[in-house]
Amino acid sequence: MNSAKGNNHITFGKKIVALASLTTLLFLAGCSSTTAAVTVGKNSTSIAQVQSSVTDILAARKGVDTTGMNLLTGSALAASQAQFFLISQLLADEGNSIGIKVTPAEAIAEKNVAIKQVGGAAALPKALVGANIDAKNLDLYFTSVLYSQRLITAIQKSGVSAADSTAALTVAISEMAAKEGITVNPRYGKWDAKTATLVPADTTSGAVKTK
Repeated sequence: MNSAKGNNHITFGKKIVALASLTTLLFLAGCSSTTAAVTVGKNSTSIAQVQSSVTDILAARKGVDTTGMNLLTGSALAASQAQFFLISQLLADEGNSIGIKVTPAEAIAEKNVAIKQVGGAAALPKALVGANIDAKNLDLYFTSVLYSQRLITAIQKSGVSAADSTAALTVAISEMAAKEGITVNPRYGKWDAKTATLVPADTTSGAVKTK
């Protein structure tokens, strides 16, 4: 992530990688609810929501040429969608905690700029497929992009260098995750601190929470 104006509108793929990298903060655990995919504090994303995104992404692939695309499949695709909802909630909560807000209109404006950059509405479906993004989550996606950019800006204004600002944001989000408490249904994997990714979970039962 970069706060410089010239880098505000990078490609879908680069932005989603940047958001995904923030999951280095999270302690992954099983979910105590049989219907929740991820829970942050009192806010939950259901398994049905995650599955809906997976279904939509797979359906969208049938309408575009996917030659050469690096597409997620199976449990990796499901985990990426659960991770998206988790990180989006944490970014919003961290931003709100220090007075940062992102309005729906701002997210739509950011989205419209990005659509122009990928070649217009006709080219959007292919861009979304390539980035493993469900079209119905696009406004939330750009809301998260704006939160991350504004948090980075706030961090740099506090005296942190640009080179260290992303790491500082990781710490801040980690503290928010610990404060609120999170759970993740084990079907979406477990956290691998060495690779900073979600990896397939062990076939164990129960739930271990961060709070």
